[in-house]
Amino acid sequence: MRRATGNPGKRRTVTRTPATGAAMTLRLIRREIRGDLPLLACLAVLVATLTALCAWAPAAAGRQEDRALKQRIAAAQAQAPVVTLSATPEVLASDPPRLDMARLLGDGRALHDRLGGPAARHLTFAPGGGYDYSPASVTAPRPPDGTVSSTELTLSHLPDAQGRLRYVGGHAPAEHTPVGTPPQIALSQSTARALGVGAGRRLDVGFTPTPGVQQAPPRAVLQVSGVFVPTPGADGFWSGQSTLVQPSRHPAARATGTVLVARGLVGTDAADLLARAGVSGPLVTWQLRADLGPRAVDQARALSGALSQYGPDLNVALCQGVDQITGDISCHVGRQATGSLRVIDALTPLLDDFAAQDDQARALAWFAVDSLAAVVLATTAVAVRLLLRRREDHLRLQRARGASTARLVLLRSAVAWPVVAAAGLLGYAAGRYAAPTGSSGTPQPLIALAAACAVALTVSLMTWVAVRERSRPRRRGRPRRIRVGGRRLVMECTVLVAGAAGVAALRSQGPDPVLGAVPALLAVVAVLVLLRLHPPVLGLVRRWTGRRRGTAGFVGVARAAHDAPATGMALFVMVLTLGTAVFGGLVQRTVDLGLSGGAAWSVGADAGATTEGNTVPAPGVLTGTAGIRMAVQNLHNLTLVGQADGAVISPVAVVTVDPRQLAAVAPESPLAGVLRSALAGAPPSRPSGGAPLPAVVSAGLRAQERTGGFTATVQADGQPRAHLTLEPRGTLTAAELRDPLLGPLSARIPAGTPLLITTASAEYLMAQQSSGSTVLLLHDEGSAAGEAALRSAAARVLGPQARFRDRSATLNTLRHDGLTRGLVTVYATSSALAALAGLLAVALELILTAHERRRTTSFLRALGLGGREARAMHVLQLLPLAVASAVGGTALGLLEPRLMEQALDLRQFTGGPAQPALRADGSLTVALVASVVALVLTAAVTETALARRRRPAEDLRPG
Repeated sequence: MRRATGNPGKRRTVTRTPATGAAMTLRLIRREIRGDLPLLACLAVLVATLTALCAWAPAAAGRQEDRALKQRIAAAQAQAPVVTLSATPEVLASDPPRLDMARLLGDGRALHDRLGGPAARHLTFAPGGGYDYSPASVTAPRPPDGTVSSTELTLSHLPDAQGRLRYVGGHAPAEHTPVGTPPQIALSQSTARALGVGAGRRLDVGFTPTPGVQQAPPRAVLQVSGVFVPTPGADGFWSGQSTLVQPSRHPAARATGTVLVARGLVGTDAADLLARAGVSGPLVTWQLRADLGPRAVDQARALSGALSQYGPDLNVALCQGVDQITGDISCHVGRQATGSLRVIDALTPLLDDFAAQDDQARALAWFAVDSLAAVVLATTAVAVRLLLRRREDHLRLQRARGASTARLVLLRSAVAWPVVAAAGLLGYAAGRYAAPTGSSGTPQPLIALAAACAVALTVSLMTWVAVRERSRPRRRGRPRRIRVGGRRLVMECTVLVAGAAGVAALRSQGPDPVLGAVPALLAVVAVLVLLRLHPPVLGLVRRWTGRRRGTAGFVGVARAAHDAPATGMALFVMVLTLGTAVFGGLVQRTVDLGLSGGAAWSVGADAGATTEGNTVPAPGVLTGTAGIRMAVQNLHNLTLVGQADGAVISPVAVVTVDPRQLAAVAPESPLAGVLRSALAGAPPSRPSGGAPLPAVVSAGLRAQERTGGFTATVQADGQPRAHLTLEPRGTLTAAELRDPLLGPLSARIPAGTPLLITTASAEYLMAQQSSGSTVLLLHDEGSAAGEAALRSAAARVLGPQARFRDRSATLNTLRHDGLTRGLVTVYATSSALAALAGLLAVALELILTAHERRRTTSFLRALGLGGREARAMHVLQLLPLAVASAVGGTALGLLEPRLMEQALDLRQFTGGPAQPALRADGSLTVALVASVVALVLTAAVTETALARRRRPAEDLRPG
């Protein structure tokens, strides 16, 4: 390129080399950077925040998920082992019969080692497995109760029980019995009293003979080594060991009197001594405990696949033949021949339930995350817009001097892109440094790169829009206003269709990371509606102010109507920020209120106790504690026969309850009122076998037998038959089936099982069974009895083995659940960051439009406008923006959950049977709206204060 210099009469040319052009470009870039430093710093902060969140947030969320999963596994393992292996040793196949139980229990470690891979590291072998014999008949001594015709005693070896009991007489059974002495057994205090024995006494027992091998039952002598009482504990261990603590009774099948069913503890080598006496092998159990590390969620995925094939793989590897005596499959655990191995897996269902809840929590979290990303990108657009407005004259001059569109875009990109890149790298590095290590969540570098690229491309695209060369309109064509209006209408219709499609997709398939952007799309729809409503509403206000005295109101409203389209981005940011915060408050409030219902559903009343088997409390025991009301519910799984058509319906969950007791426990419960009226005609406490019992049934059971009643025949092992006739007098509605009084029982009823509730009189017709469940509901009448008194009352009715649950403690556990706390944290953090970004966007938008407002105010001040009127005009100019933001954001936050109600399954967090009703957090909503209005009014006051320091001539001067 050549340029003429010097005297016109004597032309001299200077050649500009590429190095000189590059140096000038670099100087121009540095000058641009210095001039745009504040706004470039704003872009850097936004990019650094986005990239830091991409590195820190996934790791923090993963750590919260790991804590939640380990919390649930620990609670489950406190109740029972999550994985159990069992097999029956074949002791009679050897001569003489021998059973080295200590070695066999230790060989369970080899079974654990066959898991292999990561599953073997995360499932640890629990030393000291146990074994249980089939019930033996106690022949001597005779129980002191003359009504007891026979006694059935189960021998068990439970190492886990030793730390949960206390000996009041004697000592624990010996692990190595001295030579020449019989096997030792420890009994609970209740069992010892029922048998009439104490420490040092002996029991003669007879075992069931092995079919095809023994003709007579083998007999053995046991020595009572000690008497114990269980220590109270909250881990629920004794809930599955009911007969070990308290013996049960049932009528004898073919004789008068009752059968006493009891259980005792034996030492490790008792199995070898019994094997020498000809007793067949017991059922041996080994336990595996889940021991997850810091990356619990990732490690759990490896467990599910390994456990699904664990049982079949064990039998394939260890079972190679058929037992010659019994004909069953013969396996070998170590050197001991056993029957087939069985794996009871309670861990996989727990992991599946957690995975479903975790997916729902992540889906809800995406709403907040995507909204935050939209707010930050919108703030970036506002910052770039202000940057280009400041450079508008400069860009126009460069364009007039011949600079191409591509050169101007590249120049602006060369200024902004290095800042964006440096900020992105620093932010991601800071996020990686602050992120917790060793969690299941991992940083997302690709998302961070996409966020930085989105900001950089926003700069380039908006620069191109600002400096591109407009095409000249044709002479014969539609007016510009018509063309612009048509394009706006097409754009608005497109956004409306996209918003409707997003809501429909959410309602049909549930939320996911992509559909998490639907709230941002709905915010755009809300802004478009507000911008359409702005002109007519402000027009009405302007006409009203025009009829009043003074010009401040009229001019302020007119300026607000004129600036409304220009403040659309600020309106979008404020609406989306406020809508996300209101939405998060609604979710948090709904979950918090739903937790109370979930706790009530889990417990049933102020407190509840549950035990295995059916128990009928002694007369008067339910009213023995002042200030505490109690009601007993017994659950039976029966087969019913329809009286009309003889159809067999099985299984049916039959619940027996005294409606008067239930009404006393929950006087305000609709279900208690229905049962009290429907079961009012119950027969006396001991009805005859042919008298019909009133009942209420579920809709599913009524549909299978529409007209008649039901009959049932109940017969437990070794007990006489009981015949029941049930007469339905009502049908339970869906709301009554979700009554908290049925919560503890519903947890024990498989989904879809028909339900029938009848009077407690049916218990007198049926013998006690070990297959059902008994639930005790307790209500504190206001005497402030406290948890200790409620627990004592439950232990007196159902025994110390009952699992006790207090509603306040259960509610506290639900509120501190890891997933619930993590969801609340996500919304709180996202709302706070979105509010900061929104505040920045509003400030930049107000700066962008401040010059026109100052010119209008200065012009009116030059004509004599007073300071008070100037302040009022500033407020009126910005007040419509505040009102529109408050109305749009509140409406968006309240309508979003209702539009997507089918996708918001909050039952995963509340523990209740039904979706909790959506409840907005009124105090939070009012506080947020007040904050938005206060923000805009503060900006108006600040502008007024700054305008008073300027002379009108400064703002009215051209340029």
